[in-house]
Amino acid sequence: MERMSSNLSICIPLHGAEENGLSESERAFPVNVLEVEFNNNDKEDMFSFIQRVSKNSFRDPRSSAKARELYTKVLGNANEYKQGDETIGVAAPNERCRTIARKLISNTRIGDLDSFPLNADHLLDLCQEVNSAAREQINSWTIGELREFILNDQVDESEIHKIMPGLTSDVVACVIKLMSNEDLVKLGSKIFNPLPGSRLGAKGYFGARVQPNSPTDDPEDIFWQCLNAFSFAVGDVMLGTNPVSSDPESVYAVEKILKHVVEVFKIDNILPFCVLAHIDVQALVEKKHPGSTSLWFQSIAGSDTANQTFDLPVQKMLDHALTRSGKFGLYLETGQGADFTNGHSKGMDMIMHDARKYGFARALRERVAQAQERAGRDRAARIYINDVAGFIGPEVFRSKEQLVRVCLEDIAMGKLHGLTIGLDVCATLHMDISLDDLDWALDRILPANPSWAMALPTKNDPMLSYLTTAFQDHVRLREKFGYKVDDAMWEFFANKLEVVNLATGKPTEHFGNPAWVFLKFQRMKGDARSDEAILHEAHTRIAPVQARGVPIAIGHGAKSYDLNPELDTRIRHLYNDAKVTLWHEYSDEFLSTIPNAMFLRTQSKNREDYVFHPETGELLSLESTTKLDQERLKMMAMEDDETKPNLVVVISDGLCADAIMDQGHLAPFLSQFRQTVETEMRHQFVLKKENLVVKSGRVSFCYSINGSAETQN
Repeated sequence: MERMSSNLSICIPLHGAEENGLSESERAFPVNVLEVEFNNNDKEDMFSFIQRVSKNSFRDPRSSAKARELYTKVLGNANEYKQGDETIGVAAPNERCRTIARKLISNTRIGDLDSFPLNADHLLDLCQEVNSAAREQINSWTIGELREFILNDQVDESEIHKIMPGLTSDVVACVIKLMSNEDLVKLGSKIFNPLPGSRLGAKGYFGARVQPNSPTDDPEDIFWQCLNAFSFAVGDVMLGTNPVSSDPESVYAVEKILKHVVEVFKIDNILPFCVLAHIDVQALVEKKHPGSTSLWFQSIAGSDTANQTFDLPVQKMLDHALTRSGKFGLYLETGQGADFTNGHSKGMDMIMHDARKYGFARALRERVAQAQERAGRDRAARIYINDVAGFIGPEVFRSKEQLVRVCLEDIAMGKLHGLTIGLDVCATLHMDISLDDLDWALDRILPANPSWAMALPTKNDPMLSYLTTAFQDHVRLREKFGYKVDDAMWEFFANKLEVVNLATGKPTEHFGNPAWVFLKFQRMKGDARSDEAILHEAHTRIAPVQARGVPIAIGHGAKSYDLNPELDTRIRHLYNDAKVTLWHEYSDEFLSTIPNAMFLRTQSKNREDYVFHPETGELLSLESTTKLDQERLKMMAMEDDETKPNLVVVISDGLCADAIMDQGHLAPFLSQFRQTVETEMRHQFVLKKENLVVKSGRVSFCYSINGSAETQN
């Protein structure tokens, strides 16, 4: 539903306008400018090239629009291809341009690169907070020399750790651009930053962030997924739930569930928990209910303006960090593409933005350490960084090969910043990545030894409806790569829960049985009932969770890491159905059943354009804009405020038109909603007679109905 004021105005941004201020016709250079202008000078660096080609009077490429445009092209052309960089306008048009860009960056000195940063802001200042001694050692190196140093077999990890505090985020981004996938794996398997007081992030360890999500924040859904994870000896990083509601009391209710699990099992000093609401909400919950929270979560972006999208001025986040003086500090999520998809690329490529997120995280870690020091504790800041690699969709990248590349890039950037970094190796249902493709990708990412990955009962998240890693993926990957679970939690799984054998690491007869874990849970609470009674309660409580569509993985297939065959069949059916329904559109028969319908369209040309270019579904077409303008004029002419509409129902197909068209779904809602507004809310709202029906519409297209997000209800 969308609130509509009587002075309705339509705001339609210019489709295709570039954030760097240059339209296609205004751009100074062809897309293959590097190929055209390169003079085969193997020693020319990036800034000399830019100055020569742009005919700029100054070496600083930010001193003219032409030079700045070329600067962004060189940086972006060096990246492996991704759709997001192409949308920004900086992707290499061919391999020759990519090779030239990398050569120019390789020849560029670290000191020069940091002298001319793009898009200077407060966050950039934080990314340039480096150790002066370490910086002095590398200031005169070229980016290519830094790459050779990191990958040199004669240079050990301790020597790399000595220079890491001197690396700014832009330098880290540029050295990553020069590396192949094999190079990135080598870097990842060479550098480790374990969390203080644990083996998480150490060489040979691979943990799991349990993600017990519920479509309704149901306590039972969340509780049983936690126990389900433990039954597979999975869950040594944190319990982290994405809430449906951000209401503080609802968030508090979820916090209580997670807190109860770790406290009953007496692992609350080992395993933190987190509810992924906005950090302001978590702070409010903690203030109102002291001791109710553990880790605090926040998504972060790569610039001041992009962070404002999350209602997160940089200084606000720094202030929050300075309050985190306990053992468990912050859990931060990043991911390539979030900046440009929210309209904040400013012509800068995705890797440069992402690197600055890690620089921001490094600065936040320092503030948490300062808070600990002020509280009289050791400086042992636990900052968990999670790269959510494929959550946005095909506008960022589309293929399994690109998923591997992005994950390897982000592991490397996180590690070079000195951070403990894990992954959400994931994909949306409208990307060209299947359930089996995720296994293929994981097998190519895990040699870089990320600190952890997500863990759910199956690869399909029951609330967010995207593909990620399942509990039994962890079992398979531990066996395949010989990775370990954090020592303290492994002892808990073996000695307290008895789901694995401590000496051999092999599963016991209780492996994959959440009812058994519930028995252990109840015994820890002092429950003296018989085993049979407690196990019966477990099965009785699990059944309605499953009936609600929240999977619980019980048992396994032929191998301990194979999903239960019946559940595997069900998940594959759901996945295949989603891939088919993704392409369905409203039927004429359905549209004819909607009462008082006013039909609108977005700028998507067709379903394919909508799926692969989601931004086209965020803006109304010119014809629809004109139609709404006419409605606005009619409303302005109405003299009786008591009958002038200020509320309208908007119906959109999103990514699943079938969900709207299901029989008994929309019609009863419209009838009940209209009745409720006209009876119980009549003093506050006047509901417009017409229902706005939008084809190919994302949620944010509603912004253009009223001109800004602030006018929404």
